[in-house]
Amino acid sequence: MLTTIATAQLPALSALLAAGALAKVWVAAGKAGPGALGRLGPAVLVADRWRASATLGCAVAELVLLAGLMATDHPLFRWGTAAFFAISTYVLWELRRRRPDAGCGCFGEVSAVPVGLRSLGRTMVLTTMAVGLVWAPPISGWSTVTGMTWPRALAAAAGLLVLAVLSPEIEETAARLRYRAPCEQRRLDPSTALNRLRSSSTWRAHEGSLSSSDPVDTWRELCWRFFVYPGRSGTGEPVDVVFAVYLSGRHPAVRMAMVDVEGRAVKTAPLPESMPVSA
Repeated sequence: MLTTIATAQLPALSALLAAGALAKVWVAAGKAGPGALGRLGPAVLVADRWRASATLGCAVAELVLLAGLMATDHPLFRWGTAAFFAISTYVLWELRRRRPDAGCGCFGEVSAVPVGLRSLGRTMVLTTMAVGLVWAPPISGWSTVTGMTWPRALAAAAGLLVLAVLSPEIEETAARLRYRAPCEQRRLDPSTALNRLRSSSTWRAHEGSLSSSDPVDTWRELCWRFFVYPGRSGTGEPVDVVFAVYLSGRHPAVRMAMVDVEGRAVKTAPLPESMPVSA
């Protein structure tokens, strides 16, 4: 029975290693917002210039252990996993003592809650699972998943339930889903707004008046993203063609205006509301 329980935790350990590694890569790449490395995980315990490297190093270690557990049954990866979670427990303890305001960063930005007893308890449970896996029969993670039996499935589900209870990230994720930031505060890649612009009817209607397909300037004001293109007015005068793209909704509004060299608005002919169709 104990052997079945220990072996069943292999997929659970692998899933958490994968999730933790991907989240850390996301944070190290700067996708979690500015300053994330200064408030998340063990990276806050090292100098600023080493924080991204430390986060990536931790992610690489998790990926190596994940690959070893899933592809082989070599005891080196099982011992390595046990050591990794044991060291993680110590590091979180130090983080809680030295930086009580910082989150563990275990799963990226969603782990921004200050380290508490639940986070420490989770790493202790993971260490216990990994140690139990050392004494389990040699079998790869992939073989365990493909050959999953009902007793192993129930044991794996029980292990995941314990980890879920000890994970404050679940409440944090639920809170973020309930609270949606207003449009003015949401991050949106400028390339996304540019793609919305170029797929709009406003762009197609005025594309012929542009001198270049690349914007010369772009900026954001609240919930609008502006793009400026060089162009020509109907009389051939050089103008700036300014597009404004609303950043919310599945079919966002797109507006256009022409401005001359002195900053005055240039009148444009209104678009036809309909086209005559012959019988």
